[in-house]
Amino acid sequence: MPLCRFNKRLPNALRDIIIKKDIAPRAMGSVLISFGNTQVICAANIENGVPRWMKEQGMTGGWLTAEYSMLPYSTLPRKSRDSLRGKIDGRSMEIQRLIGRSLRAAIDLELLGARTVFIDCDVLQADGGTRTAAITGASIAMALACEYLVQKQELLTSPIKQLVAAVSVGIVASQALLDLDYREDKDAEVDLNLVMNESLEFIELQASGEENVFNNDQLAIMLDYGRQGISQLIKHQHQALGEKS
Repeated sequence: MPLCRFNKRLPNALRDIIIKKDIAPRAMGSVLISFGNTQVICAANIENGVPRWMKEQGMTGGWLTAEYSMLPYSTLPRKSRDSLRGKIDGRSMEIQRLIGRSLRAAIDLELLGARTVFIDCDVLQADGGTRTAAITGASIAMALACEYLVQKQELLTSPIKQLVAAVSVGIVASQALLDLDYREDKDAEVDLNLVMNESLEFIELQASGEENVFNNDQLAIMLDYGRQGISQLIKHQHQALGEKS
């Protein structure tokens, strides 16, 4: 029997995707992105200068770094701030590194010049897929920030190579599902996070069996669903940027 999803969503269907630009007026580029009930604010700023280690190693071009956090009221029960614990928890550290790796694949750091892109992703509400929403929204925010510098004539052309999007896929009750919400994710037998560019080339693939295994056929179905989801997310990104996809 097919699994009954919230709002009778099909197995290969995304949740409702909503993207609102310019949500943080002080940022060069920002969006509020919603994957269903998951909401993340993504902001991008670009500053002159690069980390000291780049200079010490004689590296040219620019750099991109990302920070990710879940606001205390984004979950039930309330999540304590990292600042009170005195350190970033392991999950947040893993996710912000993933965001950074994903977006560095989307930008020409040589063309960026000796500048640093700062990406900030703050989860307002968590209902599964916060990392994938953060990557998808941050790609838009970064594109907006680069275009901001082009308009100010600080860059001759945008260093963005391609937009990047991410989506979750999983096996729940032996069935492949796209874009899992929290209820589905907590019961998933297999969990997969997929990051791709708009050419549908892989940037990162994270897949693991949750005390289970998966076979080639299941992986093929999950990747097919993931590609479908990424293609739709890229269209949403272009629409948010006012471009034709």
